[in-house]
Amino acid sequence: MSVISEEHVERAVTFDLKELTPSMNTAELFVKCLEAEGVEYIFGLPGEENAHLMMALEKSPIKFILTRHEQGAAFMAEIYGKLTGKAGVCLGTLGPGATNLVTGVAESNMDRAPVVCITGQADSTRQHKESHQAMDVVAMFRPITKWAMPVINPENVPEVVRKAFRFAQREKPGACHIELADDIAAMPAKGKPIPAPYVRRPVPDDKIMNQAWEQIRNAKRPVILAGNGAIRTRTSRQLRRFVAETGIGLVCTFMGKGCISRHVKEYLFTIGVHAKNLAGCAVCSADCVITLGYDLVEYPPRMWNPNGDKKIVHIDFLPAESDYCYQPTVEVVGDLAHAIWALNVRAAADPVHFDIEDYRVIRDQMLQSFEEYKDDDSVGLIKPQKVLWDLRQAMKEDDILLSDVGAHKMWVARNYHCNEPNTCLIPNGFCSMGSALPGAIAAKMLYPNRRVVALCGDGGFLMNVQELETAKRLGTNIVCMIWQDNDYGLISWKQRQQFGHSTDLSFGNPDFVKLAESFGCHGIRVERSRDLRAALDEAFEVDRPCLLAIPIDYRENEKLGEQFRRGLCPLKGKTCQKSLTPTT
Repeated sequence: MSVISEEHVERAVTFDLKELTPSMNTAELFVKCLEAEGVEYIFGLPGEENAHLMMALEKSPIKFILTRHEQGAAFMAEIYGKLTGKAGVCLGTLGPGATNLVTGVAESNMDRAPVVCITGQADSTRQHKESHQAMDVVAMFRPITKWAMPVINPENVPEVVRKAFRFAQREKPGACHIELADDIAAMPAKGKPIPAPYVRRPVPDDKIMNQAWEQIRNAKRPVILAGNGAIRTRTSRQLRRFVAETGIGLVCTFMGKGCISRHVKEYLFTIGVHAKNLAGCAVCSADCVITLGYDLVEYPPRMWNPNGDKKIVHIDFLPAESDYCYQPTVEVVGDLAHAIWALNVRAAADPVHFDIEDYRVIRDQMLQSFEEYKDDDSVGLIKPQKVLWDLRQAMKEDDILLSDVGAHKMWVARNYHCNEPNTCLIPNGFCSMGSALPGAIAAKMLYPNRRVVALCGDGGFLMNVQELETAKRLGTNIVCMIWQDNDYGLISWKQRQQFGHSTDLSFGNPDFVKLAESFGCHGIRVERSRDLRAALDEAFEVDRPCLLAIPIDYRENEKLGEQFRRGLCPLKGKTCQKSLTPTT
């Protein structure tokens, strides 16, 4: 099952702690420490200042995965971290190599994926002055990581490495940065790695759990808002039990998909596509919102609680962010799985079951909309709904879809649902374009027997197109589906809804079939809706990466926007707050 390993806990790794000899240099000690952390892969692109580290890796079981751009390496490390719970590792040199890593590292940090980023640096003898490619890399990374630190003494290496991995993997996970200067990497070193102990997180006390349960059981129309934190293995297991026992409806954020099965009647699909979508109506009409592992970065509270007047039960690993529109009535801080388990204990002792009939109206209407174009036979432009219907039918429950960022992301969030955590990955914190293709490579490396699809817009795909060579070289037969509209479609959509027209955001594209073939990959272009399913089957069967180009009918964006513009909820005639702009 594609889920995050047990709650990002620090894993004990078997390692020989015998004193290491002084004949070792700092880079070799550094690699020994990485081995002790259980590192399997380092994704990156080295430079001169990484030479000693690269030589040390040659003698290590750690596999170095050469990428074609540092940004791709960071995205690969991010997806490795999301899918395993262990910190993914990326590498770049000083100067431009380090700056190229920034976007992917920032996304890892804001989307809560554990990553350790390693960069080289100029000799310490020239860092104090104007010097070739030298800049303050650590200062650049500090605002976008949980912790950033240079190695200034060989003896510090075990502590620096252990701290970076500990910080990256503990809740909420994120990115850390280590800098290793060229001359320090070559210095003699002695020491031994620090073992990674198993650490239990603190749990909320019984008094606050009693308050939370009292708030929930006395509500008339409670709803659960599940976020990125709810897709941990143990958390998802307890959440499924809680929903089944209480009957409380659940909506999830883009990054909370799979926390419960798409097939259960309490699942009311995804919030955040628009403020006035059907899932948003469930939250709009609720008198108590139970947020589980919800990060404000995923979907701002002003979109679902504009007046800041809803009763909120906040349950998460960390205290709530300070926000006018997010002021919890009860705040439960501690291990999320344990907190939901404690609610289940109370629900068993003091049963209550919510059977809110009109919430089922939301689910039924959404299910009908998913099927609306399943038999569409359009020629030329293919509707987003049809593409996602056929893709869902072609994908098994443990297969993995990674969405890039663009207008297509909104359709994936709305129409593609799953049964298990981490089988639909949508970046929605930092929201960087260009992440899906390299991320899919990492996913396929981890799960070679699963179907892995990177769903991209034509704009985002070309931002890291060079990683097709990496995919081919590594033998990862991923499928990269490209929705082609020759435009930065999401920005055009937002501009039209806000201003009535858009600026010129159109561009040209290559022949994607010929582009695929030039990389040694397989290419398919689909012009008719009825041919799509057969094209998907073909794409999954080839023994190399496949580009599947689809001319997409984004006229459906405006139709969807018009539905939301009316603003009427199906819940007893209620009207939700007005907002016509799709979120990003």
